[in-house]
Amino acid sequence: MRTIDLRGRELSPADMLAAVPRATQARAEALDTAARLVDDVQDRGEDALREQAERFDRVTGHAVRVPEAHLAEALSNLAPTVRASLEEAIRRVRLASAAQVPAPQVTRIGEGATITQRWQPVARVGVYIPGGKAVYPSSVVMNVVPAQVAGVQQIALASPPQADQDGRVHPTILAAAALLGVSEVYAMGGAGAIGALAHGVASLGLDPVDVVSGPGNNYVASAKRAVAGVVGTDSEAGATEILVVADADADPRLIAADLVSQAEHDEQASAVLVTDDLEIAEQVRAEVEQQAARTRHSERVRAALSGPQSAIVLVDDRATAAAFSNAYAPEHLELHLADAEEAAAAFTSAGAVFVGDQTPVSLGDYMAGSNHVLPTGGQARYAPGLGAYTFLRPQQVVSYDRSALAAVREGVVALAETEVLPAHGEAIEARFTA
Repeated sequence: MRTIDLRGRELSPADMLAAVPRATQARAEALDTAARLVDDVQDRGEDALREQAERFDRVTGHAVRVPEAHLAEALSNLAPTVRASLEEAIRRVRLASAAQVPAPQVTRIGEGATITQRWQPVARVGVYIPGGKAVYPSSVVMNVVPAQVAGVQQIALASPPQADQDGRVHPTILAAAALLGVSEVYAMGGAGAIGALAHGVASLGLDPVDVVSGPGNNYVASAKRAVAGVVGTDSEAGATEILVVADADADPRLIAADLVSQAEHDEQASAVLVTDDLEIAEQVRAEVEQQAARTRHSERVRAALSGPQSAIVLVDDRATAAAFSNAYAPEHLELHLADAEEAAAAFTSAGAVFVGDQTPVSLGDYMAGSNHVLPTGGQARYAPGLGAYTFLRPQQVVSYDRSALAAVREGVVALAETEVLPAHGEAIEARFTA
């Protein structure tokens, strides 16, 4: 891991942003490629999806729309321990998601005048579940449960066909979908799948969705940007990120374990340590080398940790660490600090904050109850992670009776005249003239 030394420097917010380690070239290339793949699916539908499956997944002749029998078979073959773990994860995520659905609120503006704020679920959602370098039944839970809690009635799920499964979606993904009652599943992956969900594919019986959600690599994240405006999307949850802020009391072994755990997702994964203690920095560096060498996906981990998106950042003090973290706005932020609970308030920009060394990101990936579909690439400065609210539309319902309208009659007409929109005022007056 490379070192970024910010000690002894007065840094403006712009300087902080410039110092943030990002694989910007990879993201720029992904956006261009993803847009072409999305356009191809919009233009040629199933033919484009099959060509992309052959090119990227090495699969041909597969059933793009998954037969329900495959779902039932996968669920019946699911290992009992995995099923029990998924059911517990579902329970926890359902509990946390329920807190994200606001109750209707009625505001009385005056006698006979009310505005009701209500939250309506979208009708149809498309969720994307990655399936390239790993298998993610947990992502099925994280996407489907909040949509169900929000009240969404139709959920379509897409995941890449697997060459080693005769072109089927991975059986554990299918089992998780079946466990949640999702029967509309498609074997399609990457940017093309996002395009298919957004635009629909008539030959597959796939109708366009209203919102697309789900994590993926930079191509999937870029595809969401390409379809934004056609459909709603969650934040662009691309290649994973972890930023750990540590002080002199931190355990370098645990920090290294957490950096490696996220680096194993993908060669484009970002792993960053921020600390004001040089000894901790060097101890973590040594631990990372040892742990990376012996983990199963060591080659992938080493590629991620040696990339431009990963670094050890040295700062002068806690305040600079917080400022850097807020500029970076990581997907996952871990606080390995002696006073982590109190310090957390200063760290305002992150997809999710994991407080203390007993709250690793891996917990959030599976069983914390929080959602693991989170914004990457700095979007946590302005965008939330996935939740029930992703699938809800706030809507105002306005109700005035005649007396309430009469009370503002003169004011509306005056403002309409000021804006040179006289018909607006005339629409009011029409209600008081024969």
